[in-house]
Amino acid sequence: MNVQRSFTDEHTGVLYLVATPIGNLDDITVRCLETLRTVDVIACEDTRQTRKLLNHFQIEKRTVSYHEHNKEASGSGLLQWLAEGKRIALVSDAGLPAISDPGADLVRDAVAAGFPVIPVPGANAALTALIASGLPTDRFVFCGFLPRENKARREELQRLERYPETLLFYEAPHRIVKTLQAIREAWGDRRAVLARELTKRYEEFARGPLGDLIDLLAAGEARGEYCLIVEGYRGEPVVPEEEAAWWQPLDIREHVDRYCEQGMSKKEAIKQAAEDRGLSKRDVYNEYHRDPQA
Repeated sequence: MNVQRSFTDEHTGVLYLVATPIGNLDDITVRCLETLRTVDVIACEDTRQTRKLLNHFQIEKRTVSYHEHNKEASGSGLLQWLAEGKRIALVSDAGLPAISDPGADLVRDAVAAGFPVIPVPGANAALTALIASGLPTDRFVFCGFLPRENKARREELQRLERYPETLLFYEAPHRIVKTLQAIREAWGDRRAVLARELTKRYEEFARGPLGDLIDLLAAGEARGEYCLIVEGYRGEPVVPEEEAAWWQPLDIREHVDRYCEQGMSKKEAIKQAAEDRGLSKRDVYNEYHRDPQA
């Protein structure tokens, strides 16, 4: 049985994942504050932002920087401290760490090294927006930030198009209009909700079809980080077996050629055939180019 278990004791280094407020400082929990007061060091996305929080609650504690651009160097140092028995709190600028941020890499490495990882839960922007959105909450998918590059974004939207679950996104103010336009172009004028300044004085929810939300933002300046909640697919359900059935009688060469006949490049056709069959692109490529006389 290949199961990893971790335990804590007074001599063990521990990584705590500490949630911080997403806006209103009163949303921090008693346990979060107690953890920040008792750890040896706090690893922060932005030490200046975290220092404001610590000062507000009169917490004197050493902070170190851990973010996307220094995660390899800083991460190895944090793992060394864990090996020495230190207790480290990881925080992001707002909300739960390791959600759409490099904290996930540190958690992965700490788990792999056998160190206990303890979540200290609290506020989360995506779920806060979801529960007030008015869209279904029984099933949802967190998608984070869409890719910035146009082709990658189109491919991701194509992949997500028929998800029936409510879809949750994060987006920056300077990209929100472009993102709404891309989603509308790919999926049509679905119902959606824009949430900004969550838990703050000027908290705002805008609800309506994607086209109306685009018009709303075009009439003024987009400000603040956005949570975007989009209605899931409401068309006829797709049965995976029926989707896959068409290619099952074909060999790999015929499968790839059929996609080429539909307008795909050979590279795209090989990639799609590999996804259909659950094979690697290399295996499909080699089989497609294998000499049939060999």
